[in-house]
Amino acid sequence: MTLMESTPVRTETEDLCVSAPPTHPRPAGRDQYTISEVVSFTGLTAHTLRWYERIGLMPHVDRSHTGQRRFSNQDLDWLAFVGKLRLTGMPVADMVRYAELVREGEHTFERRQELLEQTRRDVRTRVAELHDTLAVLDYKIDYYAGARPASERAS
Repeated sequence: MTLMESTPVRTETEDLCVSAPPTHPRPAGRDQYTISEVVSFTGLTAHTLRWYERIGLMPHVDRSHTGQRRFSNQDLDWLAFVGKLRLTGMPVADMVRYAELVREGEHTFERRQELLEQTRRDVRTRVAELHDTLAVLDYKIDYYAGARPASERAS
């Protein structure tokens, strides 16, 4: 059973971040955060958060009556998911495309899945490359450890 299958049915805007539980503790009973609070929760800068919104990577962020951004728990979950996508090396353009597909609704599930599957293939390729690189490093470290003069090895 996948996470999607075990999760209650959600609307397309709620589907933004079907992901692992949040890694940053949030105050119980709250669902509105200022940009400075989000900065402290996520480690992202305010500039990055505004940029994500401007390029369409963030869904619409609510505003207070004075125009200040008010982020929700759902927004924080989405940012956590975007953070994972960034770690995969997914290009920003693909992340924006994924966000657009989410906003378009359930009829885009197949295209979203294809984007994520391609990213998974890319990640697996990178992991294999890193394993090969690690093997070379291990070999060289072992070589140098064994090649030290006897006087250095004794100490």
